[in-house]
Amino acid sequence: MRTVSGLVACLGLGLSIGVPAADSTFGPAAVTPAAHSFNIGKLQLTALHDAQFIFPNDGKTFGVDSTPAAVGAVLRTAGAPTDRITLSVNSLLVRTGRRVLLIDTGIGAKSVIASLGEAGVSPKAVTDVLITHSHGDHIGGLVDENGHVAFPKATIRMSSAEWAWMQQKGPAEVVKAISKHVHTFEPGAQIAPGVTSVALSGHTPGHVGYEIVSGDSRLLDIGDLAHSSIVSLEKPEWTVQFDNDSTLAKTARRATLTRLAKDQELVYAPHFPFPGVGHIVADGDGFAWKAVAP
Repeated sequence: MRTVSGLVACLGLGLSIGVPAADSTFGPAAVTPAAHSFNIGKLQLTALHDAQFIFPNDGKTFGVDSTPAAVGAVLRTAGAPTDRITLSVNSLLVRTGRRVLLIDTGIGAKSVIASLGEAGVSPKAVTDVLITHSHGDHIGGLVDENGHVAFPKATIRMSSAEWAWMQQKGPAEVVKAISKHVHTFEPGAQIAPGVTSVALSGHTPGHVGYEIVSGDSRLLDIGDLAHSSIVSLEKPEWTVQFDNDSTLAKTARRATLTRLAKDQELVYAPHFPFPGVGHIVADGDGFAWKAVAP
């Protein structure tokens, strides 16, 4: 089992929150491979369960500019344990025409491929891997345990700014393994029929979400715009350790959550409780999560 320091390195390209290795209360928790399918118009989508992480409420990850007591109060009001923040790690499969798109790859190829299997999809069937950003819990499944690309027939797509950043800050062995498979785009570009990239600034230099549209139906994969379905929504202006530019991230989070609450567009949030599908609703000065099972 990883220590929490190792876990956060996975989440944030080398970030560390300094939790003692002896504390086994926190860190990654095993999950059963799972796939939850639903439709957006004529498109079939499948949420894939990859992992679950438990972080201590110690003021070093969530509410960095607040206090553990204040974070605990938010958690208590939501009926959650006050000493920890639990995040899922999920990926999203999109079938559009003849293309099979996988949005993000979780912490490792083995786990995401197991959940793909639950959806009846083999790694060779994936035609495109879309990356929201290059933190380890989103790109960890790009290569297998032997260092080879995990989805051999897929084009790996990410924003040009994110690829440039990953080449500087990401794991060299992964960069080398995938470099010939990477195609970049500028935010706002259409990636596939019904799938368009959306700039969501601040988390990483090239962080994007993906808008999925079919007919009158739409869904936004928000990537890491918000991590906790409780804390990130109730207090969107609180600093999250994972954000590269916290000022930009807070602005993007508030603006995007406000729009989503007003429009009631369906949301896919890869770190919210599996399957991570639901709506953002206004709640006082903040927001709340209304999970749905379409």
